[in-house]
Amino acid sequence: MRIPNIIGLARRLIWLAIVAFALLVLFAWLKPGREDMPWTPLSLSEPIGMSTGRKIVALTDDRDQCLALLEGSGLDFTPSEPFGADQCRVEDAVRASSGQPLLPLAPASVAPSCPMAIGLLIWQAQVVQPQAQEILGSRVSRIETFGSYSCRRMYGRSEGAWSEHSTADALDVSGFVLEDGKRISVLNDWFGGDDKALFLKRVRDGACELFSTTLSPDYNAAHADHFHFDLANRGAMGWSACR
Repeated sequence: MRIPNIIGLARRLIWLAIVAFALLVLFAWLKPGREDMPWTPLSLSEPIGMSTGRKIVALTDDRDQCLALLEGSGLDFTPSEPFGADQCRVEDAVRASSGQPLLPLAPASVAPSCPMAIGLLIWQAQVVQPQAQEILGSRVSRIETFGSYSCRRMYGRSEGAWSEHSTADALDVSGFVLEDGKRISVLNDWFGGDDKALFLKRVRDGACELFSTTLSPDYNAAHADHFHFDLANRGAMGWSACR
């Protein structure tokens, strides 16, 4: 081996060692938890981490694991029989029983996919309820929605990409009802500048850490009256949308 080749190889090895050392220092400084590691299984009892959203999306390809997680959560739910066809085929929809605090979706007939239900459980427990109690002084008793499943393309167009609603991997949230009877509406309260508006913005921001897509009235007029959450699969290092 020629001397220049040896020197070049040595330089590359030195740079690799520097990069590896820098990564180790960064890892030690950040002190990531189990919830931040992409290779650890999702746990509903852990705080929201850097990899939580991607782990939820991964459940769209593992119905059995998702249902097992949902059963372990204590949620009283009923798996739906598969329905639809082609791009609108849904095999993992679930319906939460009404009258329970874990996932009080309204109307009670709404049936999101199992992974969507998992994401909503985490969002409700770790974002919605804490923010409601801190800002509004009361827990949320009902999360009002415009539904989950809809066999259509994005924005109802006649061509183009299919909406995540077509596989029930999306949910539109229109408002919240508190235990004290107070109602918070995305349409009426988003731009209010009061505690209701602050609550809505906090729960939107929290959703951004869990769902692939989170859209609010800040996005466009089509979302003036609801939040849109979905689990679009954009790959292991895929981007997320938060507006």
